[in-house]
Order: sequence, then structure tokens, then C-alpha cells
Amino acid sequence: MNAAVPHNIALAQGVPQELFNPAVSTEVRAILQQALNGEELSEAQGVVLFGTEGAELDALTATADTVRRQRVGDRASFVITRNINYTNVCYMGCKFCNFAKRKDDPEAEFFDLDEIVRRAQEAWDRGATEVCIQGGLHPDLPVHFYRDMLKAIKSVLPGMHIHAFSPFEIWFGARKSKMSYADFIQDLMDHGLGSMPGTAAEILDTDIRKQLTKDKLSTEQWVEIIQTAHRLGLPTTATIMYGHIDGPEHWAAHLALLRTIQQKTGGFTEFVPLGFIHYKTPLYLEVEGVRPGPTRHEHIRMHAVARLMLNGWIDNIQASWVKLGTELAQQMLAAGVNDLGGTLMNESISRAAGGEHGQEMQPQELIGMMRAMGREPVRRNTLYRPLEFFDSVEPLPQSLLAGGLA
Repeated sequence: MNAAVPHNIALAQGVPQELFNPAVSTEVRAILQQALNGEELSEAQGVVLFGTEGAELDALTATADTVRRQRVGDRASFVITRNINYTNVCYMGCKFCNFAKRKDDPEAEFFDLDEIVRRAQEAWDRGATEVCIQGGLHPDLPVHFYRDMLKAIKSVLPGMHIHAFSPFEIWFGARKSKMSYADFIQDLMDHGLGSMPGTAAEILDTDIRKQLTKDKLSTEQWVEIIQTAHRLGLPTTATIMYGHIDGPEHWAAHLALLRTIQQKTGGFTEFVPLGFIHYKTPLYLEVEGVRPGPTRHEHIRMHAVARLMLNGWIDNIQASWVKLGTELAQQMLAAGVNDLGGTLMNESISRAAGGEHGQEMQPQELIGMMRAMGREPVRRNTLYRPLEFFDSVEPLPQSLLAGGLA
């Protein structure tokens, strides 16, 4: 839309009034109008938006909120899920992680199949439709342990969706079993794998990844594994881990790469920004110049810019209450976000790094956060199919009030 269109006509066409603040530069206004028109934003334009402050930041968030409404309406969603971090033993040496332990560490954990199934059953009994399974790369992991986890859960809970194994675990498991990525992923799908978390992405930039860890899979390997999963029909999430030794140029390039993958495969279900939690990590404690995680404004910009750069390709933008806290996660619903993730029941990785926002969120809390922002809460499944709707005034079902998840 041309910037010369009268203000009242522009508002009637769905352009946020914040764009007409005189403090918003011509450049930023043009980029935001381009996004409102559904046109693709370049990496360079993303970098500009990552630098917005004051009135320009207000215009960015208002535009992201408008695009969110255009794409997915006023529904906000969540899933009832449980995290199962089956082992914290890992020898990869990622500097941003305080979750990993050596196998002889007194705090080392390794769940056997019975314990994994017990936790999945407990989640099912409390209303979960999904278990999210991720763990460290234990050097003594049995060759077929990933497959055996799937078989054990599905034998008891055939209706449970299993969202499991990051690309790093796929890399590790394929190497241990001497299988190609495609054959390994297909075998897991044949035994019940329903979708895959797109974690282990961190920042998809070669130089940054080398500084974060020497041993972690490369950007090219992460992309290959994700695209292989998509080609086989296995959906995945997409993530970014930001706020350490990275910056706006890396964030914009990361989003552009995810967009390119989605244009090829259509396999991403959602995008989840994950702010770096620094407190106990070697990266922050031992490496000079590492920032203590993103600022509040960087969190806001990340979610808003993601909505605009991924517009038309990845419709679901999630705010992680574990990383952000409830207040900021709730505010993200006005900055392009339409999903608040899951109830989790357990969360070990952020907690190990010093995360302070708890391990579990009750459904009624998530619903209340959404209602307070004028959204229509929806309980969904992993693949974003609505399972239950809650309007803005309807009392919550007793099943969500009696002890949590029932």
C-alpha cells in the first residue's frame, strides 16, 4: 500500500495506526507495509526490524499482531504434554548447556523403558495427548534404544502422539546403528514416531556454531536431517536459540533459511524462539563477551519479526513460557504469537541452566492468560488440530479444574 493513502482509509484496510506515528521512519514503515501486503521480507529488512526501538518497535508489534490475526484469527492454542528427558548423560560438550553430565556423575540419570512408559502413562492419565522425548547422547546407549522407547510406549498407549528425538539424536542414532538418516528416521516412524522437535538448531550459522561447540552437528547436517524427515512425511518444529554471541544478522539469516526449507518441504508445524538461559552455563561463565540472554525487547522483536518473515509459510508462532516467564509469554500474544506451547509436567533442560519459570503450567493458567489478552483459547494436538474450545466467558470444565489435568 502506498504511504500516501489517507490515514482513515489505511485503518479501514487493516493497517495499524502505529505505522502513522511521525517517529516511525520511512524505511521501517515501508517494510511493515510490505509485510501487511503479504510480500516476502529480505534478510536485510529483517535486520532493520531487529533494530527497532520506541515508536518503531510499537509499529512492529502492531503489524505482527495484525498479520497474526489475518493468518490464524484470534484463537490461541496450547497442548497437554509431558517432557521426558530420559538421560542427562552427554559427552558433546555444548558450552550453552548445563544439563549434560558424565555417566559417573552423582547427578547422572538414565531412565529404563519401564520408567519411560510409567511417565508416559501418568501423562496420559492426566489428559496428555503427547509426550516429548529428548535426551543427551549417552555413549553407552543401546543401538536400538530409540526404537525400543517407541515400541514400549505404543504397546501400552497406542493413542499417544510421540514427539521425539532432535536432529542431533537422529545423527547420533543413525551413526550408532550404521544406517542412513532416511532409513533410521523411517524405522522410527514405522515404530510410532509421530513428529520430531526441530531443536539442536541453536543458530544456523557455521561460525557461531563452532564457537558454541566443536562437536555438534553442522548447519548442513541439521538441514539435511530436517529435510529428510519432511521428505518422508515426518513433521517437525523449527527453533532458534538466541541471545548469547549472536546478533540481528544471524537471526535474520536463520529465519530466512527456515523459510527456504519450508518453501521446499512444507514440513514445519511451528516456530519456537528459545532465549538463551545463561545463569549456570559454561558459555556464560567461561567465555568472555557472552551476553546474559536476550533483553525483553529482543524477545519481543524475535517473535514479531518471525511472524513477518515467515508469513504465509509457518503460521504458528509459539512463545515458550519456560524461557520467558508467564508475564512476558502472555504479552507475546500481542506481538504475533498464537500459541503458548504445552503444560510440560517436567522440564529439565532450562532448569539445569538456571531457568526460574517452573516445570509445569496447568491448562487453566494458560487459558486464563489467553482470555486476559482477548484470545479464544483452544486445546490442540501436536499437529495443531483443535481438540477443545473455550470461549471468553464459559466456565472451565471440571476436568481442567480438579487437580489440574485429570
